[in-house]
Amino acid sequence: MSVSATTRPMRPGEVDGKDYHFVDIEKFREMTANNEFLEWAHVFSNRYGTPRAPVDEMLKNGQDVLFDIDWQGAQQLHQIAGGDVVRVFILPPSIAELERRLRSRGTDSNEVIAGRMSRAANEISHWDGYDYVLVNDDVVECFTKVQTILHAERLKRSRQTGLIGFIRGLQKRAEGIEA
Repeated sequence: MSVSATTRPMRPGEVDGKDYHFVDIEKFREMTANNEFLEWAHVFSNRYGTPRAPVDEMLKNGQDVLFDIDWQGAQQLHQIAGGDVVRVFILPPSIAELERRLRSRGTDSNEVIAGRMSRAANEISHWDGYDYVLVNDDVVECFTKVQTILHAERLKRSRQTGLIGFIRGLQKRAEGIEA
C-alpha cells in the first residue's frame, strides 16, 4: 500500500507513517513545489498526496503498489504512468450502506460525514474513467476480485518481459525441426 501525506488532523488510533504522513499545510506546499508527489488533490477541505520516493522504491523492487485515492489522483497517475496503472473503482452497495460504514468507523464528526455524503454523487459519477468497477458488498469477496484483476493484468502480453526473446527462441527451434 502506498501511504499518502495529508494535512488533515490525525484520527484516534492512526499512526503517523503507517496510516498517513501527517504534515502541516506549509510542508505540503513545499513538497508540492519540490515535485515530491506522484499525485495530489484538495479533498474534503484537506490536501492529500502520494509521496513519489517510496512508490519508486517499491516499483524498483518489483512490487505492485496499491493506492487508495480519489478519482482526481487516479486520473493524475494515469496521465503520468499510462498503461502501468490499473484503475479499479470500488462502489458501495448502496448510499445508505456508505453512510452506515462512515458512521461505524466512529472517526468523523456528523459535519464531516454530511460533507462526504453530499460529495458522494460527484465521486461516483467518475466511475467510467476506470478500467474495472467493483461493488463492495462483501469485503473479502471484493478483495479477492482485486487480487484477480492484478493477476490478470500481470499476464497481459505487454507486461511480460523477455517474451519476444523467448518466442524467437521457440521459432528457431521449430524451424530447425522442420528442416
